[in-house]
Amino acid sequence: MSAPFKVAIAPQGWQFEADAGVPLLAAAERAGVRLPSSCRNGTCRTCLCRLLEGRVGYAIDWPGVSREERRDGYILPCVALAESDLTLEAPAARLMAAPAASS
Repeated sequence: MSAPFKVAIAPQGWQFEADAGVPLLAAAERAGVRLPSSCRNGTCRTCLCRLLEGRVGYAIDWPGVSREERRDGYILPCVALAESDLTLEAPAARLMAAPAASS
């Protein structure tokens, strides 16, 4: 098994790791980073963000990204798989709130 890839979120500067074969959206959530999302299957485009550096593949044959958008670096993290270390431009990303401690 290969080492996980490093993923940086711009402009916030947050980082997390993504294992090969794990969609970026799922890897972000595991690390406590919430990217906008809805359908999680590549059709609604809610999670659309821009790949600034690195390389991704897709879990489906033709995700809902046009040829022009792909050329401009746009990806859908819900079905995108890291193939290298990445930098994503995701201004709407948020950190998930830590669960409240039980008393």
